[in-house]
Amino acid sequence: MTTEEPSAMAAALQRFGLERDRLRAALASQAGISPADLDALEHLEADGPLTQRELGERLWLTSGAVTMLVDRLERGGWVRRRPHPADRRSTLVELSGQATAAPPPALADYHARVRSIASSVPASQRPAIRAFLGAAAEAAAAASREIRRA
Repeated sequence: MTTEEPSAMAAALQRFGLERDRLRAALASQAGISPADLDALEHLEADGPLTQRELGERLWLTSGAVTMLVDRLERGGWVRRRPHPADRRSTLVELSGQATAAPPPALADYHARVRSIASSVPASQRPAIRAFLGAAAEAAAAASREIRRA
């Protein structure tokens, strides 16, 4: 039994990130939106409806820039605004029916492949992989916060 070198795991994660960045660029181009617009859609898909402020914080955008981004996505039919149920001063941004109805075929295929790959991982190894990916995500979040503070 061989032990995977930590540097090989880190390199594999970096390679995944680079290839996912290429996939995102291709998807954005295919949809006729910018990569920043796609980032917003991914945050809404992952976290559900967000206020513009929350979306701006996730994307590192000023309030003016996130307003323009949401306006653009709303005009394109990707998102809709609705009143916040608990805060009259806020508006929620959520994916529209168009955005959730039918993902691009390439994206649906990618998601199916990832699910297939995940199901092929032995159940006993899944917690370790989830922990590794979660820790890597937190390391990236911490680094981005640190860069933002600098």
